[in-house]
Amino acid sequence: MFDTKEIKQAFEIFGKEVIQEARSNLTRKDKNVSKELYNGLNYEFEGYKNGFRFVINMPEYGIYQDAGVKGAKTSTKAPDSPYKYTNKRPPRKPIFDWIKSKGLQGRNKQGQFITRESFAFLVQRSIFETGIKKTEWFTRAFELKYKRLTPKIEDALAISMEKLLDFTIKENFK
Repeated sequence: MFDTKEIKQAFEIFGKEVIQEARSNLTRKDKNVSKELYNGLNYEFEGYKNGFRFVINMPEYGIYQDAGVKGAKTSTKAPDSPYKYTNKRPPRKPIFDWIKSKGLQGRNKQGQFITRESFAFLVQRSIFETGIKKTEWFTRAFELKYKRLTPKIEDALAISMEKLLDFTIKENFK
């Protein structure tokens, strides 16, 4: 029988700390406009007889904000990113919503204001061609807190192993 109580406690603390740090990074890097990514962060821990499962969840686009995306024409913003625009453009609605929430207004070559829809199209095309700069808002939070997790997990595993050995000895030497 595998006891996950101590391990669960260590991962609960780890999950809370990673999410808190990641949310701080989002705010600090001005990536928290709609609050969707901020509020979409959570973690899950499931203990089993033979082990456990720990997962940190976020909306899919959070990965692209973190690692960046190479553009279809240039990759200078995220040269080492595993992601790249090839034939599918980023969705326009979130870009439109972002423009609206920021109060941005585009202009044409004559200096006249253009519609938000047109401006959103231009931003969408620019993102497609040049990519998204990596921010590592999540990676940095995870790596920082992971360094502190290792000793906690070692301690928790040691306690769990002691309990397992005690249980085994008691069951086998009745």
